[in-house]
Amino acid sequence: MKFDLRQARQYAGLTQDEVAKKIGVAKITYQLYEHGKRKMRTDSAERFSKAVNIPQSQIIF
Repeated sequence: MKFDLRQARQYAGLTQDEVAKKIGVAKITYQLYEHGKRKMRTDSAERFSKAVNIPQSQIIF
């Protein structure tokens, strides 16, 4: 099963603000990632994967 960013975040039971803090970006930056208006950097993608406890291979960045 593949998750987009919103699905992965919701599956983990986290808010956008909580995810932003966990991956070290501003909430607005995370919102841009989630809405596909900005590409997530590799290091942020790794932290996101750990924060939601889903392997990167199952997340659509």
